[in-house]
Amino acid sequence: MAVKEEERVIPLLPLRGLLVYPNMVLHLDVGRERSVKALEQAMVDNDLILLASQHEVQIEEPDPEDIYHMGTVARVRQMLKLPNGTIRVLVEGLHRAKLIEFIEDEPFYTVRVNELIQDEVQDINVEALMRSVLDHFEQYLRLSKKVSPETLSSVSDIGEPGRLADVIASHLPLKVEDKQKILETIDIHERLETLLTILNDEREVLELEKTISQRVKKQMEKTQKEYYLREQMKAIQRELGEKEGRMGEVEELRNRLEKLSAPDVVREKIEKEIHRMEKTPTSSAEGGVIRTYVEWLLDLPWHKETEDDLDISKAEKILNQDHYGLEKAKERVLEYLAVQQMVKKLKGPILCLVGPPGVGKTSMARSIARALGRKFVRVSLGGVRDEAEIRGHRRTYVGAMPGRIIQGMKTASTANPVFLLDEIDKMAMDFRGDPSAALLEVLDPEQNSNFSDHYIETPYDLSKVMFITTANAVHSIPRPLLDRMEMLNIAGYTEIEKESITREYLIPRQLKEHGLTKEKLQIHGDAIVKLIRRYTREAGVRNLERTIGTLCRKAVKQLVSSEKKKVIVTTKNLPQFLGAEKFRYGRAEETDQVGAVTGLAWTAAGGDTLTIEVTILPGKGKLTLTGKLGDVMKESAQAAFSYIRSRAKELDIDPEFHEKQDIHIHVPEGAIPKDGPSAGIAMATSLVSALTGRAVSREVGMTGEVTLRGRVLPIGGLKEKSLAAHRAGLTHILIPYENEKDLEEIPESVRKELKVTPVRHMDQVLELALVPEAERDT
Repeated sequence: MAVKEEERVIPLLPLRGLLVYPNMVLHLDVGRERSVKALEQAMVDNDLILLASQHEVQIEEPDPEDIYHMGTVARVRQMLKLPNGTIRVLVEGLHRAKLIEFIEDEPFYTVRVNELIQDEVQDINVEALMRSVLDHFEQYLRLSKKVSPETLSSVSDIGEPGRLADVIASHLPLKVEDKQKILETIDIHERLETLLTILNDEREVLELEKTISQRVKKQMEKTQKEYYLREQMKAIQRELGEKEGRMGEVEELRNRLEKLSAPDVVREKIEKEIHRMEKTPTSSAEGGVIRTYVEWLLDLPWHKETEDDLDISKAEKILNQDHYGLEKAKERVLEYLAVQQMVKKLKGPILCLVGPPGVGKTSMARSIARALGRKFVRVSLGGVRDEAEIRGHRRTYVGAMPGRIIQGMKTASTANPVFLLDEIDKMAMDFRGDPSAALLEVLDPEQNSNFSDHYIETPYDLSKVMFITTANAVHSIPRPLLDRMEMLNIAGYTEIEKESITREYLIPRQLKEHGLTKEKLQIHGDAIVKLIRRYTREAGVRNLERTIGTLCRKAVKQLVSSEKKKVIVTTKNLPQFLGAEKFRYGRAEETDQVGAVTGLAWTAAGGDTLTIEVTILPGKGKLTLTGKLGDVMKESAQAAFSYIRSRAKELDIDPEFHEKQDIHIHVPEGAIPKDGPSAGIAMATSLVSALTGRAVSREVGMTGEVTLRGRVLPIGGLKEKSLAAHRAGLTHILIPYENEKDLEEIPESVRKELKVTPVRHMDQVLELALVPEAERDT
């Protein structure tokens, strides 16, 4: 088959996303300036122009390398200028042409080409190929809706094989690259074979589309158009291997499972649930429930751990930086680090920090995490009264979730965090179960390696977690739960400790929060002492910090509203900032009083002093108790009354006093409930004082329970009570003899200023507390 070459120099018109074959007649819209000038030049010369496609459609001004070097020489039949400035041109493709060189590029491309004029001669092979091409084209037309059936009759009349291939290729919705491939195929035999391959591929794609469409139609109802579209997309994705929709979700979860470090039992369970999810219809709500469950299992840190920082000196430095005092708690943490450094592996201890509000229990736990280099998680148990809060809900319930322990482990994202269970004494119970009972397994080092959550349904290892709990009082914690924890008592701070904390921690922090510096706000040392004594009375330092914050705000207002450069706070101007003094500092009583005793009490907010008053009235032995006393204090009063009746002669009291006189015992501040087994000796002393007329020393405070025989029984909270006595300005306190072992808990600075006398019997108490008649204040 002969090909005649003829060299020409003609203008070039680059085409975007379009290709013109020989013997094709079509309209083109031309808007680029270069292309317009090329067309104008062609009309001036001989109406001939080279049409060649660009490689990339988006290129506005193509370079020579951006244009295919095989194109079509076309004749410009007609030009029409449109209102928008674009030129519509009618072109007729003549022959293939090979671009040899670019001669000029301005104002348009002028190129030298070899025009390839073919002499089409048929043989048997070509004839067979033509028939096969027509047959495949006919099958394609039957399947495709993009080409009209009339096209077949117009194509069937073409006798030239080359032209047949070009015309069929022009009707196919092919990419420019595929059409260019046919254009560049000069040999007619090869061109027909290439076209046959393309037709065969297109026909297979159409048949697959038809199969997918039929499969989808079987799965849907006629009225469910939206369902049909969704299923069609799903079927297409399955055939094309695209990972979207439910298939994509499953694939994503499987990829996460491959990267998960977890026990084999857990991996098998996750794989089983993913398989269930895969089979669940998209429209089913069960799929979402399964996915949520699988994601929880994947998010939990099964084996992921942080490495402990076992540098004891560094840990001690961090603990001292964050907290002043709290020596026992710090010592226990350093012991834990030392043991772990020695044995390399240790089950996490269960520490319970017990103390009044504001002493730094929660922040101490945070500091422990920082010292160990572990993640820190805090869960507040205050007000929790549902067992499911700890163990989670069963998956069968709507809106089921894991319990707070598993949620905390997910938040920590490691298997060995420091886990703070805050306010463990504030839990309650009701018809939904007892959450404290659910905590027994969590806080038992022998059991928590297989903690069972109702939602997860798979044992989870909590043995590497360092659990720390906090409580204000121990008496409300159930005994079995208390037995699993190691108690660390944080009683409160002495005045000296508070002064140091104020200087080193509270003032710098509040200055920073209020945008102040030490130069702008200066607080004298004696003003700090007055602040502690006269404006706050607490075991911790929370109110103290609030008061300092108030000072800072007042100072900021003065600095902003006036031209002052700094504010100085002294004892004299402190009331101008904070108002009148809120508390009286000094002795509980100004003079020795008859029938009034200063008792020492323990409260959840720390130690406190209670004045117990007794008045004798004419009557018939009626005992009246007021001051909102609890059952235990009422019993203490009855016991003290009976003890005095039994010892009336020895105490120099009229044995018939209970028949002639009424006795009224009152504890002031009646609106505040008071209870506890430590006011017995105070009540007995105040009764004896009132009945004998002997005054009680204002310097003395006391704590202890009394028996009917006058024995003094031990009490708890000695440190808190001694601190309260020190705050109240007492110089001498009486304590049960059996509490002598607890004296070491009292800070050294308090012991120096406070005389502590252990007593065994009421006789000793009365001897030390009652003022001899000769020494009584007048």
